Amino acid sequence: METKFIFFSGKGGVGKTSMACTTGVYHADLGRKTLIVTTDPAANLSDVFEQEIGHKVTKIDGIDNLYAMEINPDKATDEYKERSLAPMRELFDEEMLKIAEEQLSGPCTEEMASFDKFIDFMEDDSYDIIIFDTAPTGHTIRLLELPVDWSKHIEESSQGSGQTCLGPVALIQDSKKKYDDAVSKLRDPNKTEFIFVMQPEQTSLDETIRSSNELKEIGINTTSLIVNGFIPKQEAINPFFKSRYDMQQKYLEETKSVFKDISITTMELFDSELKGIEMLRKSGEKLFEKEKSNNIGKLIYPKENKRKNIFFSGKGGVGKTSMACITAVQTAKKGFKTLLMTTDPAAHIGNVLDKPVSDEITKIDGVNNLYAVKIDQKKATEDYKNSILDEAKGKFGEDTIKAMEEELNSPCTEEMAAFQKFIQYASGDEFDIIVFDTAPTGHTLRLLELPMDWSKQIQLKAGISTGISDADKLQKERFDKVMDMMKNEDETTFSFVMYPEKTPMIEAYRASKELEEFGIKTQLVSINLIIPEEQAQSPFFKKRRDMQLAYIEEIKEKFENANILTIPMFDKEIKGIDMLEQISEVVFEEEI
Repeated sequence: METKFIFFSGKGGVGKTSMACTTGVYHADLGRKTLIVTTDPAANLSDVFEQEIGHKVTKIDGIDNLYAMEINPDKATDEYKERSLAPMRELFDEEMLKIAEEQLSGPCTEEMASFDKFIDFMEDDSYDIIIFDTAPTGHTIRLLELPVDWSKHIEESSQGSGQTCLGPVALIQDSKKKYDDAVSKLRDPNKTEFIFVMQPEQTSLDETIRSSNELKEIGINTTSLIVNGFIPKQEAINPFFKSRYDMQQKYLEETKSVFKDISITTMELFDSELKGIEMLRKSGEKLFEKEKSNNIGKLIYPKENKRKNIFFSGKGGVGKTSMACITAVQTAKKGFKTLLMTTDPAAHIGNVLDKPVSDEITKIDGVNNLYAVKIDQKKATEDYKNSILDEAKGKFGEDTIKAMEEELNSPCTEEMAAFQKFIQYASGDEFDIIVFDTAPTGHTLRLLELPMDWSKQIQLKAGISTGISDADKLQKERFDKVMDMMKNEDETTFSFVMYPEKTPMIEAYRASKELEEFGIKTQLVSINLIIPEEQAQSPFFKKRRDMQLAYIEEIKEKFENANILTIPMFDKEIKGIDMLEQISEVVFEEEI
């Protein structure tokens, strides 16, 4: 991937370094080679990562893919001066060198030296992500303005005396292209994110508004804001903290009204200092909760002018039907015409919806845009057999028909029939979203293996007759189209549902690997029946919840490329539209 640059800026003390380090750990855990560089003279990356870093690229202990460097302004200035003076040493006498050194002692040399060092990293393509934890805002803005001013200054100086505040133009002319390239990257939102960190207070808000506007004047747009340091609502229980909490909420609303078109993320205070990899991971879960939530949205809502198919699969009894119903209610509520269907012979969707569902598409009362259908396995199989035999009768003799009847009594005919019914719905365009409550995993996989069985059946029919009929060709085309659609991640989301225990986890993981062989990736993992923390009061349930949390971590490791959706255990059986609507808000509204 092309290197992406992320800048963190803001007033001193608002938490830039914490957010930069949190972001670095997040990207490194995703397997992206990440570098964090600070240009802040009061650098404290070493304190946050609890190891010595300094003026060199240093591998961060305890995590793969993460590196950091603290640019020392004094060292950077010495290096910059030496790089400028080195070519002159053999060409000029002592007096000229002294004049050049004096010219390199101007007030902007230190800033230029730090910036020059930092630009070197913008030319480094050996990292996927480079994060700049910048100095406090005023210094940062001046630093960012330098390339613009500097390029002009070089041009003007080259027309006149040939001298600049940093020495002879000839020695630094080569830097012009480097600075121009850096500015170009800074102005390109596809390459650079510029994030302001602020506190929910007047001074911090004013500073952010001013700095953001100054950036805009030099063509750099603020990508997003992190409003940091909120008192958790549940902790605002005495008059003092309640008053501060209310003040913070007021400034949050004011921030939202000022930065209407910019993404705003809020971060609450932690009960301990943000230091060490594990605390930064904990911080990352909160900071990137919205990003993960947006990913969930992409998985269940269709792109413009597209259709979305969502499959739920897993071991029997893990809650596939409930998840399918909750999801279908959510997408219907959002205005998407949704068909909820099941290929599960047990077909529990009618029980969960508490509405009658038949093998004909039925409008579900109580939710606009929601329809449901169950594939009647027996009826579908009979229809399928009859369609093949009816076509054969009149073409072949009694013995051939009898042989075909025997062939059609094989177990795979039932699956073929169900899958053909599924193709019928999936290849239409009546619905925006189709949610499939599939059968238990083994059955589902056999259903997905049908391309082989289908070609065998086509060959069987072709062997008996003189060729493949137009109807068969059309059916094969529809089948191939559906299989392509199932492999397209923009059109199809495949989710495994499991509760956090060994057996359903292993079975789902094994099945996901088999799916990969067909080119179908598991994009979503729904972890169901998690005991709420506030309900784990007794030693028994505390122990069970601890066991669940351990398995949740293992599930995240096994399904590292999938998005994770967690669903709590509810105190009642999931049944009826009202309850499904309430649960969809708990499961999705906070996620999306």
